Amino acid sequence: MRWNAILLGVTFQAAELSSPVAHPIKREYTLHDFERSARFAGVPLQPARPVPDSDPERGPGLLVARRPAAGVGGGLGAALPARLFHAATSTSPTASELKALAAEFGIDGDVAGRRLDLAEAKARLRRVCDDAVAHGVFGAPFFVVDGEPFWGNDRRGQIERWLKGGSFQVTAHGDL
Repeated sequence: MRWNAILLGVTFQAAELSSPVAHPIKREYTLHDFERSARFAGVPLQPARPVPDSDPERGPGLLVARRPAAGVGGGLGAALPARLFHAATSTSPTASELKALAAEFGIDGDVAGRRLDLAEAKARLRRVCDDAVAHGVFGAPFFVVDGEPFWGNDRRGQIERWLKGGSFQVTAHGDL
């Protein structure tokens, strides 16, 4: 399995879509659904705090997405990326808070922060996003299993079944 952090805005732009919260008729429902879905999954969710354009530490999601490209915490398995993703999506931390989190894993936060800003990390993230768009990714979560695309958290049951038995086949009796 290969996980890739992408920038959702890039896929929206390529597909000529906008975030559901950008549409007044969908905004309140979508925000409510995010919160309800987080409760269902047992994951805390807090509204992102506003980040002014002048803030040099803006964009914690961008920093989390750059982590694999920067080689930050690569030997820690899924623990660090999971904590970083959780932090970025539940509390919208500043870069300083993300550096402190890295320090919890024995990673020098200042070194990690500098590596996240490297042109190489930025270029790799750009390539990963371009690759996602080239493969038809237009939202999240988006999974590709055996070349078969699955979009949306509501497709998890289909993915689990696909992984157990491959493509869905209808028998002569109509059973799957």
